[in-house]
Amino acid sequence: MTKQGYRKVDDLPDTIAVFPLAGALLFPRWSLPLNIFEPRYLNMIDDAMAGHRMIGMIQPSGGEKSAPHLAGVGCAGRITSYSETEDGRYLINLSGVCRFSVTEEVDGPTPYRQVRPDWTSYASDLSEPEAVRLPDRDKLSAALKHYVSHNEMEVDWDAVETAPMETLVNALSAGCPFSPMEKQALLEAPDLCGRCDALIALLDMDVSGDDSSTLQ
Repeated sequence: MTKQGYRKVDDLPDTIAVFPLAGALLFPRWSLPLNIFEPRYLNMIDDAMAGHRMIGMIQPSGGEKSAPHLAGVGCAGRITSYSETEDGRYLINLSGVCRFSVTEEVDGPTPYRQVRPDWTSYASDLSEPEAVRLPDRDKLSAALKHYVSHNEMEVDWDAVETAPMETLVNALSAGCPFSPMEKQALLEAPDLCGRCDALIALLDMDVSGDDSSTLQ
């Protein structure tokens, strides 16, 4: 088994509760802290903690706010830390395990939504990327320098130069103020190199989209 406890798609559940949340991205081997306060999602966490401890993060895709359409791809995470506040909220941390395609939504008695996931297209998520197939750090750094100069942002350049590439790409993908649609494209990239290429394209697009800017 991997350190997550999953080595093949057969180890993953046949149905999974989903938490639709715009702009919140979870990737394999990436952590996402969440503050849970809605009653239906408190119920979801209770049930997950009593079972396989997994929920799926997925972006809404139009429709009514109370019951939005779901994006076609999400990412499942395991609850790896959990605490309850005095006012009844849950503070949890999700550790990303594997992406999934939504096969169908499952009707059931729970107040939260559940789907039947197809893990097969993303089975490679269960293994860490091979060192010989990592993205080009220099190319990403160059695009990021233009982007932060254009947007007058500050970056920890030591971390950019030393962080593991998967951590760096995922941190920038999750943290940069891209649109939900753009973030969904980053999530659906086939692998880490594809996500890095898409990330560089988005960084470059933001800079080139404003002809009045002057890059330093």
